[in-house]
Amino acid sequence: MRILFLTKYPATGASSRYRVYQYLPYLRARGVDCAVSPFYSESAYALIYRRGRLPAKMLAVAAGWWRRLRDAWRLRHYDVIFCQREALPFGPLWFEKRVRRLGLPLVFDYDDALFIFKPSTSTPVADKLKNPARIPRIMDISHAVFAGNDYLRQQAAGYCADARTVLVAEDSDRFPPPEPHENRSVVVAGWLGSPSTEKYLQIIRRPLEQLARRLAAEGRRLELQIMGGGHFSSSVFSVRHLPWSLENEVAQLPRWDMGLMPLPDEEWSRGKSGGKARTYMAAGVPAVVADVGFNRQLIAHGRTGFLCATEEQWLAAMERLASSAELRTRLARAARAEVESKHSLKVLAPVFLSHLADVHRRYARRPEAKA
Repeated sequence: MRILFLTKYPATGASSRYRVYQYLPYLRARGVDCAVSPFYSESAYALIYRRGRLPAKMLAVAAGWWRRLRDAWRLRHYDVIFCQREALPFGPLWFEKRVRRLGLPLVFDYDDALFIFKPSTSTPVADKLKNPARIPRIMDISHAVFAGNDYLRQQAAGYCADARTVLVAEDSDRFPPPEPHENRSVVVAGWLGSPSTEKYLQIIRRPLEQLARRLAAEGRRLELQIMGGGHFSSSVFSVRHLPWSLENEVAQLPRWDMGLMPLPDEEWSRGKSGGKARTYMAAGVPAVVADVGFNRQLIAHGRTGFLCATEEQWLAAMERLASSAELRTRLARAARAEVESKHSLKVLAPVFLSHLADVHRRYARRPEAKA
């Protein structure tokens, strides 16, 4: 089986890494011929989340379009075409339609509510080109839709008859087994993400400040470590910004006393697939997350983490974890076991392959007029 994976980002982009790149060694070891073509190159991905530099970003987009033109000419060499998000970020759906005209099985994969408009924090002019209505049209063109959670699958089912939940896997083996937590004079809370989602830390600014003041009364202090952001600051507690890399995740996350995942209570959040929380759990970091969407399936409240809907709940959960090393250790071990049994790469890579093989069997080369 020969599969062309069209990703939006290179391997450094979280969604592309989790939905495609991490599976490639497993697929290739089982005889699957995999080719990957990202729309954005490594240098372009490093650029697009920075503010300004519009001419350079335009050149990066033009390069991505050129890659897709080349991809269009080599489609016939593959048995399945797998689009991780849209083949092209805006414009007509000529690429997806060409795949269908050639009779090639087309998979559309998504793990975010792409059908809901979210303004850009780094390139506002790009908002004028965004058209979330393209997503249902892509689903309609596709033979199958792989969705990162049940909510996304339900949304896709209205447009594609073959919509499947394909959960996001976490390579838990890259993290060592959790060590027992200890109470220290500095309580380290951590947040993992990107510049586009760092703004959601504002949701819990007040609980963090309240926690910092209570710790100060005990002769302790709070430090918030942010990996992948760059802008959040506070005059009440220490904020340390860390550059993101896979190596830094492995080195830094196990040192955190708790991992935070605030989200707004809105429709867009229901499309999130629990990425931060799942990574915290794999690293042995007690997760304190927004009580919304897939987080409710992922986290067993009080056993593998805490679900929070109000500022009072955020403060209570963080304070409990800050005061008890035993509680942190217990939650960390239970969370790690949960990921290993249900969400690990070892468990979900065979499932991913079985879905791809089934799509190949069902929809192998039948030229169609659809689209």
